[in-house]
Amino acid sequence: MSNVTNNPAIQRMNELLDEHSFVELGALVTSRSTDFDLKQQQTPSDGVVIGHGLIDGNLVFLFSQDASVLNGTIGEMHAKKIMSVYDMAMKMGAPVIGLLDCAGVRLQESVDALESIGAIYAKAVAASGVIPQIMGVFGSCGGGLSVLTSVSDFTLMTKNAKLFVNSADAIEGNRADQLDTASAEFQYAEAGNVDFIGDETQVMEEIRRFVTILPGCNVEEGCVEECMDDLNRASEGLTDKVKNLTLFAEEISDNHLFVETKAGFAREMMTGFIKLNGITVGVVGNREETTADDETVTLGTKLTADGCEKAADFVSFCDAFDIPVLSLTNTTGYEASVCAEKHLAKALGKMVYAFANATVPKISFLCGQAMGSAYVTMNAKSLGADLVYAFADANVAPMDAELAAKIMYADASADVIAAKAEEFATTNCGVVNAARRGYVDRIVESADARKYLIAGFEMLFTKRVDGPYKKHGTK
Repeated sequence: MSNVTNNPAIQRMNELLDEHSFVELGALVTSRSTDFDLKQQQTPSDGVVIGHGLIDGNLVFLFSQDASVLNGTIGEMHAKKIMSVYDMAMKMGAPVIGLLDCAGVRLQESVDALESIGAIYAKAVAASGVIPQIMGVFGSCGGGLSVLTSVSDFTLMTKNAKLFVNSADAIEGNRADQLDTASAEFQYAEAGNVDFIGDETQVMEEIRRFVTILPGCNVEEGCVEECMDDLNRASEGLTDKVKNLTLFAEEISDNHLFVETKAGFAREMMTGFIKLNGITVGVVGNREETTADDETVTLGTKLTADGCEKAADFVSFCDAFDIPVLSLTNTTGYEASVCAEKHLAKALGKMVYAFANATVPKISFLCGQAMGSAYVTMNAKSLGADLVYAFADANVAPMDAELAAKIMYADASADVIAAKAEEFATTNCGVVNAARRGYVDRIVESADARKYLIAGFEMLFTKRVDGPYKKHGTK
């Protein structure tokens, strides 16, 4: 057995898991290679500790790299141990958690090591959509191993860890002291590769929160537990929380629980998990503003390429694990810039595909602005939403009434344009007009939002969809 007292890999596992629940497997495995003086070095557990344990009573399988053994590098036996974790997790239908601290591929083992990391990729891909995969980066995670964090579902980092394909100093024209592209802050806020950053204790707590709000596998039909909150609890001040949807999500959720994903990246698009009557629900919404250091930060109401890709990935995850989806719409259009034009259409297509392709229960809530085709892309009725709710003051319109009048009556006088704008607003805009046409199912009061969302998802609990045969889509 590995020495617990001075083994950081086991210490991390014990910190993460329920007390006394960790069971180590494969403790006596060591490297088989003897090239380049490896036979003269001790390689206990070949630099990775594996096993199973419990998080809040939920079974998980995990591996933790030991940087004190050959810098945690990946060789043949190291990789085989990680692959065995995936095999067991797939059989049992339980999440895989990786605690990463690795200097890369073990050079002494040459092509064997390269092929071994490829075999890990293959296991992770096979497990994708079958069991949740959560990676925590506690030291270095560079080069080929960084791919594993992206193939996985969620990645968390300690603030002093490093995550990179190419190190900052290896990028032409850059230095780490100028822009540390491997830093946790860059990967969290700029690259969008990380869901959460904090100190080691905070990261462990957040991993536990992810495990307890997610199903163990894709055949559990979502994640359902007993609700200890009042199902008829009034939602307090929701209309005042439309701009900051983090507060909105917390207010409607059981016991105000909200687990946000990729909170630092594309903040104008909020994604995360709430509970409604004990059922885990994925929430996607257009966040107009947020708070940082006790100050309000304005994010706007435009859809961005980064935000759409973030939403698309999240909805696809929810669909894979039978997690219902709630979309919160407050958007007036699209980001307008040269950079946006390079990426936005493809990102919008990816998000539209994710919403339309998802067969889980889907409810759309029009809580603020719902303008033009941007509103449609956010899970409108035509895109496949099973139910559409709206606040009475939600603004549903093809475009701003005055602008529409100017387009339709370009050569008319100002008085005519003003009159036509008023007519357009009366006949073509507003939530009531959308409801009359069948695109909004119910206009709800702020205080009743939680109650109706619970009722809606309960009604949709047995939803089944059989689509046309195809191997898979292309987005």
